[in-house]
Amino acid sequence: MLLTLKNKETLIIDDFVFKCSIGKNGTKTRKREGDKATPKGIYSLGKLYYRGDRIQKPLTKLPTKIINKNMGWCDDPKSKYYNNEIKINNKIRCEKLFRNDNSYNYFIVINYNTKKIVSKKGSAIFIHLTKGYKKTAGCIALKKKDFLILIKLINRKTKIKIN
Repeated sequence: MLLTLKNKETLIIDDFVFKCSIGKNGTKTRKREGDKATPKGIYSLGKLYYRGDRIQKPLTKLPTKIINKNMGWCDDPKSKYYNNEIKINNKIRCEKLFRNDNSYNYFIVINYNTKKIVSKKGSAIFIHLTKGYKKTAGCIALKKKDFLILIKLINRKTKIKIN
């Protein structure tokens, strides 16, 4: 099953077409940390994370994980934990996963730069929530209603193609 980012605002799977937003600087083949671009390519999907204190476990075939207050995603290219989930501490720069806004109430990891991790190649690339389709720092963002439909359609074998 293939999930396709057709253009800067359209995500397609089977007969479903979802409006979305992507990185402020569009898509790039040579993504770099902090360039605000969404990486071009075909990637597998990782876990679906969700805020168990705000919402119930979603209906999905993806593996799931509850987000807690001390979880982060390392975006520090100098760290050995770069582009991995970490426990937040003051020594490692990271993206906080337990946010005040609702963007990360649900998110799916896009397995970009996750196997043989290359420092400065980009980190924390997710499919997450949006309210007003504001451009992201490199992720793909959907309205909650569309996200909940999407997670019922995809599974562990689904890949995402970003053009």
